[in-house]
Amino acid sequence: MPEVRIRKTLVQVETIFHEGGPAPEVPQKRAAAMAVIENPYAGGYTDDIQPFMKDLEPLGAEMAQMCIDALGGDAEAVEGYGKGAIVGVNGEIEHGALWHVPGGYAMRDAIAASKAIVPSTKKVGAAGTRLDVPVTHTNASYVRTHYDAVEVGVPDAPRPNEIVLVLVMTTAGRVHARIGGLTKDKVKGEDGLR
Repeated sequence: MPEVRIRKTLVQVETIFHEGGPAPEVPQKRAAAMAVIENPYAGGYTDDIQPFMKDLEPLGAEMAQMCIDALGGDAEAVEGYGKGAIVGVNGEIEHGALWHVPGGYAMRDAIAASKAIVPSTKKVGAAGTRLDVPVTHTNASYVRTHYDAVEVGVPDAPRPNEIVLVLVMTTAGRVHARIGGLTKDKVKGEDGLR
């Protein structure tokens, strides 16, 4: 199995105090951890790429902790999550899909209430490509207040033979969420949906 070669990591943190209306009692925080890695499959087609997912597991755990630390260190404060990947132009979209299992399970293992599927996105792009990473509630995908996205990107990545791996966590739903539906205080936490 290929070794995971990391060029750099980045952490992005947003603190949202208001969105033009009344300020919430507690500001919403959103953190993204990014790792720029070498793509071991760039430049050609490899039939069996699945083993690399296992190699990415330690990095997933490290990045999940980076997000938690950036949000203040309290894993119980995490209410939303998402993941994504930007594959350099010598790779293929499927190389970004390798992040589904190690990235998603790393976040689910790091926080308490995490029955909901971790939403994801990926794309192939050049250095500086931006990615909107979808976010949903960690324990119930139908909680509309937490439908959101966090935009990420790295100015000099991905280079053609790299992948940018991304994990996102948030401490709350949208600041002025008011479109109805299931609210976080009504979550049953049984099936990841409601």
